[in-house]
Amino acid sequence: MSEIGFSNLTWDQVIILDQVLDEVIPIHGRGNFPTLEVKPKYIIHVVKDQLIEQGIIVKDTRLNGSTASYILASHNGIRYKDLDVIFGVELSSDQEFQVVKDAVLGCLLDFLPKGVKKEKITLKTMKEAYVQKMVKICNKHDRWSLISLSNNTGKNVELKFVNSLRRQFEFSVDSFQILLDPMLDFYSDKNAKLTKESYPVVVAESMYGDFQEAMSHLQYKLISTRKPEEIRGGGLLKYSNLLIRDFKPAREAEIKILERYMCSRFFIDFPDVAEQQKKIESYLHNHFIGEEKSKYGYLMTLRGVVDESTVCLMHHERRQTLNMITLMALKVLGEQNILPNTDNVTCFYQPAPYFAFVGRYPSYHVTSGPPPIFFQPYHPLHFHTPNGMV
Repeated sequence: MSEIGFSNLTWDQVIILDQVLDEVIPIHGRGNFPTLEVKPKYIIHVVKDQLIEQGIIVKDTRLNGSTASYILASHNGIRYKDLDVIFGVELSSDQEFQVVKDAVLGCLLDFLPKGVKKEKITLKTMKEAYVQKMVKICNKHDRWSLISLSNNTGKNVELKFVNSLRRQFEFSVDSFQILLDPMLDFYSDKNAKLTKESYPVVVAESMYGDFQEAMSHLQYKLISTRKPEEIRGGGLLKYSNLLIRDFKPAREAEIKILERYMCSRFFIDFPDVAEQQKKIESYLHNHFIGEEKSKYGYLMTLRGVVDESTVCLMHHERRQTLNMITLMALKVLGEQNILPNTDNVTCFYQPAPYFAFVGRYPSYHVTSGPPPIFFQPYHPLHFHTPNGMV
């Protein structure tokens, strides 16, 4: 294809795509429900066929996000966790949403081990046993639903059914989508054999707009985005994650401006400190399974961005958020029995609140190095007691 946003996969990339689609992914059941052994190429095919049979118009199927990035640049150390699949569908009413949900849950019944009496298992039971989360979005710009299937190692199978979605990427490096229909058709031909001389033409698209530019960012680990204020949460959490994985800004001159937009949108979407903490905890849970030692560095990197680039909060609100992130980082260290590096610590010595001290408030500041940790131990100072105090 000649369009600037598209490119055909090479033979080597098609091989990696085939390996990803052929990998067995366990869908873990809650309680006594058995684990489902699922190959992506089978569940995508079965769900697509079932949707069509139920009268849902399926325009295409795509592999999205980090999985697509991995296929395009696995040689560059790119990794993926979730398997993110997009079904382009028409969802004109709430009824179509329900049909999609029932179709997916019904398909899961086909993956139950032999000997299980499927007749007595309801769709509601399948949802409670195997679905980690379900999302439904209906507004002026976005109309889509998500069904995420549980995996205890964090490698969830995420099936997204999209009628419309205004913003389909956060950064250029996660803007890729790979059209799967040619591969699904190839798998349907029992006589077909994947060889270098005979393999389907598979197209990848960058939702960022310029495929080659986005590929260059992926290969050289560069951070770039457009209009972060359009992203829910501003892309702030993802941006901090890229930073700790050695990604660098593609354009240093504009990154501070983009950071301000990211922070502003994050605090618009999550104005309350409790909401902010819940969102950050959810991000850690979903993106750092098996990487517990990276959580501290991530939180302190996030804290540094918030500290330097937040311009939309009152001073006390900003301080509350920074303290919340700091406490989360200290909690992570405590869970790992790791003491922080005291070479970069800011200490505030504060007397009990019912004493008034004489002289300047003593403090010690570290002006360089990574973002500091803050402690507030009690330290006896020269003070006098108000009249009447003993």
